[in-house]
Amino acid sequence: MTQAKEFKDVTGQNNNHKDHQGEVEMLRVVACIDGSRAAPAVCDYAAWASKHMETPMTLLHVLDEERYPTEPDLAGSIGLGSREQLMDELAELDRKRSKLALEHGHHMLDEAEHRVKEQGIDGVIKRQRHGDLTESLLALENQTRLLVMGLHGESSSDRDVHVGSQLETVIRSVHRPILLVPDEYEQPKSAMLAFDGSATAFKGVELLAGSPVLKGMPIHLVMIGADTNDRWEQLKKAEKMLGDLGSDITLAIRAGDVEPTLHAYQEEHDIDILVMGAYGHSRIRQFLVGSTTTTMLKTAKKPLVILR
Repeated sequence: MTQAKEFKDVTGQNNNHKDHQGEVEMLRVVACIDGSRAAPAVCDYAAWASKHMETPMTLLHVLDEERYPTEPDLAGSIGLGSREQLMDELAELDRKRSKLALEHGHHMLDEAEHRVKEQGIDGVIKRQRHGDLTESLLALENQTRLLVMGLHGESSSDRDVHVGSQLETVIRSVHRPILLVPDEYEQPKSAMLAFDGSATAFKGVELLAGSPVLKGMPIHLVMIGADTNDRWEQLKKAEKMLGDLGSDITLAIRAGDVEPTLHAYQEEHDIDILVMGAYGHSRIRQFLVGSTTTTMLKTAKKPLVILR
């Protein structure tokens, strides 16, 4: 692994974060900070999750290597007969641009640290990486309890909202719960789990039962489909699995198409967080990682937790 690929703290030193016995430290809430307008909300939701889960926090900034290469490659980009001096000058401009982007990232991490410290979060680790976002998150996967990211990309505006271009790749690749947040923060007070009764859905319930992310919070278990005795038995089994969370659990079955029905239920009951899992080849999975993914993420007005 080259030096440019290693994680760095904001002082530029190698930062492996091991304790005195050489063991990798406890799992952390990892907040992805970028230049998008969702960055303050990412900090706020990550601070809430850190306190609610009693889990320390890492602030991460990844500088896209394609946009800001450490060593620009101009071979073939300038026509025949161009002067070598011109190529050198262009390469130097790219190097300066990457350096400035890294410095800007340092400032963003400093501002994010200040924001979460004001909310009572101590012991924050700041990390920066020059490379691919998904690869960077996978490198931290074994140290991650919850990943927090903004729903909307850096190019979003009030008139033209864009889902982060790498978000779907991250959802498909990172096997940790992901909290995807809108541009404005509201403290979560309730949650709903989209559930389809499949074997992998129960694995998602098991994961949720073993995680402190929703501990003590009212939870709605919602199935989309026909109202049958079998489905109610599946819901009751899932409810029992969540018993140790100490949550007030509501069971519901609704008929209709997955996306509008889930959103309608969420609005009807004023639920703050929608929890979903990548459930095999079910309707839920097709909704989550299929052709409607971008639409669902783009129209979401409240946080989503993706169970992986």
